[in-house]
Amino acid sequence: MIHEYQLRLLPVQASSEQNIISYLAQEEGLDARTVNSVRVLKRSIDARQRTIYVNLKVRAYINELPQDDEFVHTEYQDVSDRPRVIVVGEGPGGLFASLRLIELGFRPVVIERGKDVRERKKDMAGITKTQQVDPESNYCFGEGGAGAYSDGKLYTRSKKRGSVEKILNVFCQHGASTGILADAHPHIGTDKLPRVIENMRNTILKCGGEVHFQTKMTALMLDHERVAGVETVNLATGAEEHFRGPVILATGHSARDVYRYLHAEQIEMEAKGIAVGVRLEHPAQLIDQIQYHNKNGKGKYLPTAEYSFVTQVGGRGVYSFCMCPGGFVIPAATGPQQIVVNGMSPANRGTRWSNSGMVVEVHPDDVAALLKPENGESEGADAADPLCVMRFQETLERDCWQQGNRKQTAPAQRMADFVNRKLSYDLPPSSYAPGLISSPLHFWMPAFVVSRLQEGFKVFGRNAHGFLTNEAVLIATETRTSSPVRILRDRETLQHVRLEGLFPCGEGAGYAGGIVSAGIDGERCAEMCAEYMKRL
Repeated sequence: MIHEYQLRLLPVQASSEQNIISYLAQEEGLDARTVNSVRVLKRSIDARQRTIYVNLKVRAYINELPQDDEFVHTEYQDVSDRPRVIVVGEGPGGLFASLRLIELGFRPVVIERGKDVRERKKDMAGITKTQQVDPESNYCFGEGGAGAYSDGKLYTRSKKRGSVEKILNVFCQHGASTGILADAHPHIGTDKLPRVIENMRNTILKCGGEVHFQTKMTALMLDHERVAGVETVNLATGAEEHFRGPVILATGHSARDVYRYLHAEQIEMEAKGIAVGVRLEHPAQLIDQIQYHNKNGKGKYLPTAEYSFVTQVGGRGVYSFCMCPGGFVIPAATGPQQIVVNGMSPANRGTRWSNSGMVVEVHPDDVAALLKPENGESEGADAADPLCVMRFQETLERDCWQQGNRKQTAPAQRMADFVNRKLSYDLPPSSYAPGLISSPLHFWMPAFVVSRLQEGFKVFGRNAHGFLTNEAVLIATETRTSSPVRILRDRETLQHVRLEGLFPCGEGAGYAGGIVSAGIDGERCAEMCAEYMKRL
């Protein structure tokens, strides 16, 4: 017999299967000796009051053993002799597009400018040692995309676009913990996700697909109003090669050379709003104390605390973004003369710090007047320019690099000092490995961002006593929250509005925001590409 129960437990009661069984025996009248297994289907923490509860949906197997798998398996067929589709980029969008193509009977040929996920890790470690960024292999470029080494959070609100459960089950099939199927805010962990990505790549290869690393798209092959493939260069050998087939373009939100190429070729796209700000880092224990209303912090049975804040200031949203409990702040630049920061967490979320992006909404109209004209002949820039928001990002990142002694040393300021417009004469310990340098962020960052962050922090401090503190440090600058452009596509076919055979995909095309939503969009693009192929 199988029964499902909705439970509201104290953390210690929810801490183990045996404790859950004991609770069911006491509260539901079950004989504990007959409960052979309990599977947690959904898990969330309610920390709104001083007494913390864990909400569970569980399935109890009474006098029988579980016969079903914990996750749904997807069957992948041999496609070695099937028509091929070119997938540019091996981030979440490209990976899930490739796997879905295999399901549908097509052969993915993946073009990835960066290195495989293991080799890529060496180049990222080198950023701290050399203060230099490899423009083709870094925290944004390479197998797995920006998500591979930026925490592996799988929470999304994009439930209407496709099956979140399908994406999570595919991750489980390739080695992720089945706990992601139950958690309200699922998370794989930066230390675990690379192996999962390797397994996904191996599935592509086993089924007859191809993956070409250090292979950079240099141009689309155009046949009138149709895309017939891509031109590439091998970054290791310099060899040029053409790959023919329809193209799923999933290059990620930082492939600025791709945006410039599309703009030069008059391939339709538009400027898109983003959000910019800083990484805010607190001691993890302080966030635990605040969120769990307990001076002792999380205790033995609760996870490292998360938070989510949002408010409106001056008609723009101010909010926390990509919160990383028990994590690190990392250097996420993709080229010279840039400082960009992001956050990540290991699976155990066990470091001394917790960090989050703290950002302000920025619209194309906001940035046009701030941009310095490149030719010196005009004042400001046109908000209709598809690249105006991207150029705003570049300007802010270059300003930050100059403030950071032209290295990856990041400008930083204590939180309360920033709100009170004071210079921080010293800085607290930080997880940011390349190092921090005290800088008056309130002075040189864009005024419309600074003023809104200051007011937002005051609101968050009132809502969470102790949050606004000089124990926390602001690290500049967080700019890569999403793509600064949207590559225009048809709402029904997902093809580019003018070019047949081109499927702009995922976060880099402006249609996703995170691992899961990019994966969902990748699957949708694969499905539409398959329909297109059938009509040829």
